[in-house]
Amino acid sequence: MKKASDIINLLQNKPQFSKLSYYKCIHKIESAFSKPLQKMIKFAYIKNKTLFFVLNHPGAKQEFDNNIDSIKSALKFVTPKECEDIQIDDIKAFVTHSPTKNITFEPKEIEHYQERAKGTFSIDMIHDEKLKNIAKTIKEIIQHKHDT
Repeated sequence: MKKASDIINLLQNKPQFSKLSYYKCIHKIESAFSKPLQKMIKFAYIKNKTLFFVLNHPGAKQEFDNNIDSIKSALKFVTPKECEDIQIDDIKAFVTHSPTKNITFEPKEIEHYQERAKGTFSIDMIHDEKLKNIAKTIKEIIQHKHDT
């Protein structure tokens, strides 16, 4: 019986799934970068034998540009096993300024609860007339809601 990894490797070698080997190669190269730089990589792709890294911060672009020569030379001397079938002539990076899509949730219908108060509190203890009128209107609103 074949293992799951054997089946996946077998599928990757088929022409219709050749893109899977690209992503495996990209992930292997990406894992060679420092952790902070890895976090700033939005995604990567290969087009016309050029590996493009899309970064989400201009500081990451500057860091990437400082290390790009060492990355290229390392790939020429030691090509990862996953990238043997893929020819990469150049590596480039750019910063995207497009915002990431945030998932928005539509608000649920507002629940209205039945009024539990009956408005049976006394207002006689309040001496300030303004405050007494406010409390009286609140009491009337509560009594009206309770009756309906």
